[in-house]
Order: sequence, then structure tokens, then C-alpha cells
Amino acid sequence: MKLQLLRNATLKLDYAGLSILIDPDFGPKYSRPSFTGRSPNPMTDLPASPDEILAGIELVIVSHLHADHFDKVAQDLVPKHLPLICQPGDEEKIRSFGFTDVTPLTDELIVDGILLTRRDGNHGSGPVLEKMGQVMGFTIEAEGEPLIYWAGDTILYPPVRATIETTGPDIIVTHSCGAKWDDILIVMDAEQTAEVCRIAPEKAKVIAVHMEALDHATISRSDLQAYANAHDTAKHRLIIPNDGETLHLTAPNS
Repeated sequence: MKLQLLRNATLKLDYAGLSILIDPDFGPKYSRPSFTGRSPNPMTDLPASPDEILAGIELVIVSHLHADHFDKVAQDLVPKHLPLICQPGDEEKIRSFGFTDVTPLTDELIVDGILLTRRDGNHGSGPVLEKMGQVMGFTIEAEGEPLIYWAGDTILYPPVRATIETTGPDIIVTHSCGAKWDDILIVMDAEQTAEVCRIAPEKAKVIAVHMEALDHATISRSDLQAYANAHDTAKHRLIIPNDGETLHLTAPNS
């Protein structure tokens, strides 16, 4: 399988013969307002044009409707006929954008022999949870492919730990920029990402994304790498791709 990080949470995944686009955010650099007053968002350009990104895409997954996960530009440019999977409760809004094949991931769903399973996430804690709204993660598995746990916009909390323990993923994708809202963590930071590395199966790789694109982030790629270097378990399991980078990954026994 191939996993390409485009920017922030936007990934292109070639998996079991299917080309999947996850959380498309196509907005140009500095095209949206700042969260903190530090910089307009997104803070980086896409590494490829939307047309290049969309070439060959057969399935779209949208975890939630925050602009950095499904922005207005992507809503306009993603072909409306493509199958699109979303969290329950977002389907009618997405249909209002003109998409005609929208399926909520309520529990499990099989698409072309690939099993998708919805996983819980908390986009923060305490009073911020209601402001951030509902999000989802998912696992994806198919014969001969690594089992992927895409955690999404979540902090590390008991259901995330339980998913790692019960599914034994080969690959865990974390959002690890330490973004905060009202000074409360809304995605994982370096410490939580290192803890994911510690509790992950020995075979697993942790791929940290959602970095250096938004101005409410509190840690950079270099910050995360430095923290991982100080924690041996994290150092040997953690991959921090650059925007545009493609990873070629296989199941441990393949």
C-alpha cells in the first residue's frame, strides 16, 4: 500500500487496489482566517494541484466538517459522483453540497473487499468538547494489507487506547501538532504521540500528521522528533512525513 501525506490531515491512500482520499482540504495558503492571531491558515501550500491529487481517486472519506478537513474549495472540486463516507450526522449537510453517493459510517462498512470500522474520538476535553463537535476515526483492513488505525482529530483517551489494544494495528495515523483551543489540547501532542508509540504493538509504525499547517498548533515536526529521540520506544516506531511525501508500507508478515 501507499500512503501520501498532502497537507495537514489530507491523505491519499492506495490500499487493496482502491485509491482513497481522506479529509480533503484544498484551500490555498493563507486563504482562511487565523485561529490565534499568529498567521492566516493554512500556513503551507499544497504540494500538488487539486487536479493532480484527485486523479484516480475512487473513494472519499470525510471524518468531520471542520474547514481543515473538508473545506469549501474541496467541496466544490471533488467530483460529486464519487462515493463519500462520513460520520453519522454529517450526511445531509454533505448531500447539500451536491454529493450524490454519501454513506455514514455507523459501525462497519465493506467497500470493494475493504472493511472500514468507525472508531470513537474526542476532539478535546472538558468544555471544549461541545465547541469542537463530534469527530470519528476509523480502522481499515483487507487481506494482504496492513491494518490501519486512522485516529483522526482526537486526544489520547481511553477509547483510543482500547482501539489500539483490541485491533493490534500495523499502522497508526495520529494528528500530533498539539493544537489547542481555549488553552485545551484538541489533538495529540508530543507526549501523547510518544505514549501511542509505547502502547502500540511491537510491529506497529506510528505516522504523525496534521503538523505545521495551522496556527493553533503548539509543536512542530522537529519538536516531535526531538521528543521521540528522548524516548526510545517512540524513536523507533515513529514516522513524521513531510508534505507531499509518499510512504510504501506492507503488512509485517508480507
